[in-house]
Amino acid sequence: MTTVPGPLIWEIVKNNNSFLVKEFGNGTASIQFSKEPNNLCNLNSYKHSGLANKKTVTIRGLLKDNAIVLATTKTKKQNKPKLLLNKSVLKKDFSRMARAVANQVGDNYYRPDLKSAALARLSVVRRSLKVAKSGPKKRNRQATKIPTRK
Repeated sequence: MTTVPGPLIWEIVKNNNSFLVKEFGNGTASIQFSKEPNNLCNLNSYKHSGLANKKTVTIRGLLKDNAIVLATTKTKKQNKPKLLLNKSVLKKDFSRMARAVANQVGDNYYRPDLKSAALARLSVVRRSLKVAKSGPKKRNRQATKIPTRK
């Protein structure tokens, strides 16, 4: 079975697909976002598209383990959705996770153009998995200015 080239897929799905979210900005300018599963920046563009590109990167968080999953697509398994993703679970500290993402995405010649976007997404997902400390809130011990009436 032959595969369809990415630019042709992009021309077909760029204005109409089920993942497209159109928002109106200032005046008549509209902004288009995408909810595709393999889209790092959630932008509707060919560079970030998970539908049109054969090589995609996904970073998701796992709530039960406080871990992060880095998934890349296998280019030779495009017709087998179950085997399509190569997943690796990251549970170490942030600097090691960042080094692993940078090595996998950029330094390994997989998608070096997405390296900064992948690191930004890793930072956001890591921050979202942090649990806020519980307990009583600390009082502010600085002097407060009391307003006077005139």
